[in-house]
Amino acid sequence: MTTMTQTSARFREFKMPDVGEGLTEAEILKWFVQPGDTVTDGQVVCEVETAKAAVELPIPFDGVVHELRFGEGTTVDVGQVIITVDVAPGTPEEAAPAPAASAAPAAPEAPAAPADEPKGRTPVLVGYGVAESSTKRRPRKGAAPEAAAVAAAVQAELNGHGAPAAPEPEVPVTRPLAKPPVRKLAKDLGVDLASVVPTGKDGIITREDVHAAAAPAQAAAPAPVPAAEPVTAAADKAEATVSARETRIPIKGVRKAIAQAMVGSAFTAPHVTEFVTVDVTRTMKLVAELKEDKDMAGVRVNPLLIIAKALLVAIKRNPGVNAAWDEANQEIVQKHYVNLGIAAATPRGLIVPNIKDAHDKTLPQLAEALGELVATARDGKTSPAAMAGGTVTITNVGVFGVDTGTPILNPGESAILAVGAIKLQPWVHKGKVKPRQVTTLALSFDHRLVDGELGSKVLADVAAILEQPKRLITWA
Repeated sequence: MTTMTQTSARFREFKMPDVGEGLTEAEILKWFVQPGDTVTDGQVVCEVETAKAAVELPIPFDGVVHELRFGEGTTVDVGQVIITVDVAPGTPEEAAPAPAASAAPAAPEAPAAPADEPKGRTPVLVGYGVAESSTKRRPRKGAAPEAAAVAAAVQAELNGHGAPAAPEPEVPVTRPLAKPPVRKLAKDLGVDLASVVPTGKDGIITREDVHAAAAPAQAAAPAPVPAAEPVTAAADKAEATVSARETRIPIKGVRKAIAQAMVGSAFTAPHVTEFVTVDVTRTMKLVAELKEDKDMAGVRVNPLLIIAKALLVAIKRNPGVNAAWDEANQEIVQKHYVNLGIAAATPRGLIVPNIKDAHDKTLPQLAEALGELVATARDGKTSPAAMAGGTVTITNVGVFGVDTGTPILNPGESAILAVGAIKLQPWVHKGKVKPRQVTTLALSFDHRLVDGELGSKVLADVAAILEQPKRLITWA
């Protein structure tokens, strides 16, 4: 970043923004530009994954890409420079100060260095560059050994003729390329990275390379890998460590956020879960009828739609359940709106986007909103804003054939309803045992906000509506 400071009028820096609500870091998933590419104001240059979702970042100025500061798969703190752009590419090179100088100005704001950062070295894309006293130009492959050999020969010749021994010329030493986590792994295993043969892209040492060096016997006879699937593909993508008996996958991104949120919720809010098994045969008939209704044309109709509407009606009848606990101010915050969260399983993990102001939507509008929410989540395009501000949530574990569960509250919310699988079961109906469509509901709630009576009323209302869907009209 020395160049960026010395030529601030020519080069501009783009820092990792806070793309969510108070997020502190994001992982760079993909770069859409490379050094030398022309970019324009508003052009998307990369995709990053925060603790909540994948987000595309646009560049806020025009110019030519000068440097990408981090590689794909790197987690970057908010505020760190991720890309620099030459905003005056027509300026002659000689007009810009040399990037390397012994009397360089004070270093600009830069990312915090890892604990094992060598003193006097400048952070580069991966690993660290040469010492400050060395040349900043990257040596060509094979150049360093040749220079060392020539220097040794000259020194021997001089010493042989009685000439005073001159100090050996300082030769830039290239540090093995590896990401900080891989360097730490090598340090823990006692592996010298200089002796490791890199298999990653552009000569980068991967976790798998370090483990192979630590276990030479195992590395001598690696398992055969199909030619169509390079051995480094999985390691570079997820930095997973694979052995014959186990696979270790780094915890980051959405998975890391889920873990932290669930632990915080489980040990902060006192959970209570109640269950009820209900005959939903009439609800299934209503779903079939709505699919044929012209007013519902073009939207997806399924049991989840009716369940969502039933929960909204139950909340209207029991508004005390729609609240939040404000620990800082020691207040219960009663919400006069419902942002209905829908837990969605995606390739990046479980996320909970919510339908804003779901309480004001008609059945067709609710169906449309549900369809858009699910489609966006599956495409991995859910924005952080779409997952913020939820009040209550529905999780449909029934799609996996599960009868029910004890769901953990989404942080900041008061209740979550789990819907089990709908199955044909023997059921007493009008005094006779008949095959009926049956499911089990589970409602978890924060006992600081919702006592047993209120929680039971909400769950009983949802069950009653699903058993007699006409109550949607009489109770709404």
